[in-house]
Amino acid sequence: MIEFKLPSLGADMDEGTLLEWRVKAGDVVKRGQVVAVVDTSKAAVDVEIWHDGVMHKLLVEPGEKVPVDTVLATLLMPGETAPSHPEQPAVAAVATGRARAPEPETTTAAPRHPVSPSARRRANELGINVDTVPGTGPHGSVTLADVEAKALVSAAGSEAPPAQVLAVERQKEIRKAIAAAMSRSKREIPHYYLSETIPMTRALDWLQQRNEGLPITERILTAALLLKAVAASLKRTPELNGFYRDGQFEPGAAVHAGVAISLRGGGLVAPALHDVGSKPLAQLMHELADLVKRARAGSLRSSEMSDPTITITNLGEQSVQSVFGVIYPPQVALVGLGSIDVRPWVEGGKVRATPLLCATLAADHRASDGHRGALFLAELRDLLQQPQALDPDPSPPAHHEGEPT
Repeated sequence: MIEFKLPSLGADMDEGTLLEWRVKAGDVVKRGQVVAVVDTSKAAVDVEIWHDGVMHKLLVEPGEKVPVDTVLATLLMPGETAPSHPEQPAVAAVATGRARAPEPETTTAAPRHPVSPSARRRANELGINVDTVPGTGPHGSVTLADVEAKALVSAAGSEAPPAQVLAVERQKEIRKAIAAAMSRSKREIPHYYLSETIPMTRALDWLQQRNEGLPITERILTAALLLKAVAASLKRTPELNGFYRDGQFEPGAAVHAGVAISLRGGGLVAPALHDVGSKPLAQLMHELADLVKRARAGSLRSSEMSDPTITITNLGEQSVQSVFGVIYPPQVALVGLGSIDVRPWVEGGKVRATPLLCATLAADHRASDGHRGALFLAELRDLLQQPQALDPDPSPPAHHEGEPT
């Protein structure tokens, strides 16, 4: 029997609220199947299971907030027989919230949304009927911030909590989670920082030629090319790609790039694009666009949140020339990419107006040193001078008649 625990879905997550079970006791499940939805401080995340088997018992009810590594359910392996306990069906039913005394059928009962335990306790303290509180959490769940907003509005004599009050309260929770994670990072990780100015004329010219004649939906953006270049550069310095756990460095099996994405309501997430180094640019561009869209819609998967091996933050859209980031533990490095600006640059003994990119590295001194970090940035610079080598098969993906492009 295997325990299915709440995974850590980011460095800034210490706990999560179970919103929904997608399975019930007795269901057969496959590796990679989404079995639950969990609310973090930032988004609702589809949580996958990583073993084939049969769901034995669901131990946490929707609406409960529990710490990371809490056992959510137990799983029987293929061929394994459940222990014989007379009370098992009742216990499993209670765990899923389905064991209730029979109630007469009614058509007037309103559906109830999940309520976090802290929100329910606070509502009781304030004398608020929690069933009257509109939920702003994922899937309509009622959060502590919702209850506090309801109390503020009730005191002011209003009927419904204004959206701006709810947004402010949720933003406070997001900032609190980010602050806790970044404080831990600066406290525990001995950071060192490096930067390199990279001429981008060749890369931009090649990208323009690569995109000529293609519809907008198939064009490659500079962000995808930079992701590919970072992944290729890490082959020279693999000690920057992985995790520092239990006093030692664990190299990543592949480059799973955590892409920092700003959320519309404030805050950011850094879900992973998997195996960046092995994918052609067209596929990478498609997956990047999809990841950004789903992140801002609050529809991410646990595998995307739990296994980035390095984080890449690109603030070029904000016209920031350089960014020196804070490492997401247990990762050991973060790459910052600023805006590409035309500035004076000496090449061949002549001053030219050249598009330049400032690339920075924040790295963990326990896993690498400045010399290795400098080699990484030099490799990144050199690879961007021969961008064609990053996409050996530049042909766009084939489309069949009748398929959307």
